[in-house]
Amino acid sequence: MSQIICQDVSLGYDGAAVCQHVNFKVERGDYLCIVGENGSGKSTLMKALLRLRPPLEGEIVLGDGVRQSDIGYLPQQSEAQRDFPASVGEVVLSGCVGRADFGLFARRKNRMVAHDSMARLGICSLASRSYSELSGGQQQRVLLARALCATEKILLLDEPVAGLDPHATEELYETIARLNRETGVTILMITHDLAAVMRYANRVLHMSTVPTFYSSVEDYRDGMDFPLGEGGTP
Repeated sequence: MSQIICQDVSLGYDGAAVCQHVNFKVERGDYLCIVGENGSGKSTLMKALLRLRPPLEGEIVLGDGVRQSDIGYLPQQSEAQRDFPASVGEVVLSGCVGRADFGLFARRKNRMVAHDSMARLGICSLASRSYSELSGGQQQRVLLARALCATEKILLLDEPVAGLDPHATEELYETIARLNRETGVTILMITHDLAAVMRYANRVLHMSTVPTFYSSVEDYRDGMDFPLGEGGTP
């Protein structure tokens, strides 16, 4: 049974559609990359999946026992957020806020969840460090650990490597792929890096003003009529 079913969805603002007839399904354990030109509706789709903006038409259905609270989110950071005055441990622990548990036992459980998430991302040694003092790559690992605190079912990642140097980019891609492979968490990632799509994804959703293209990564590769340039761009 699919975790997410997007049925003939149109997305936009103030009644004006930026994309129409979006249809795709997400199965448990998928690594789906969402690609397309700026303004094609990628971020708008992400907001619709998070129930922050309703579709103009169509329906987004959750299945396979997935609840809205089972979706973790790693947004793009603003410069102000990069200077957030909190410790790494506090930032990661804040990802547990949406959990329905209360009381002393719940607080202990949440601390354990936060510790496990940091361990998976290899950042336990940074727990007492100030978030604002970290490198861009380290900050993204912290935010990924925070998102993982909310759920181990589905992670939505909005251009997670934006602004990172090549080494940090490669490390974060490998970390995301390992989480997908070892924990079975489903990944939906917006990216402009087509080389990363070819290397890591198993499904691709290409957003555009014309009907979107949804396929396996192999079919997407076969359908390309351009070579990949440096940095994975056509």
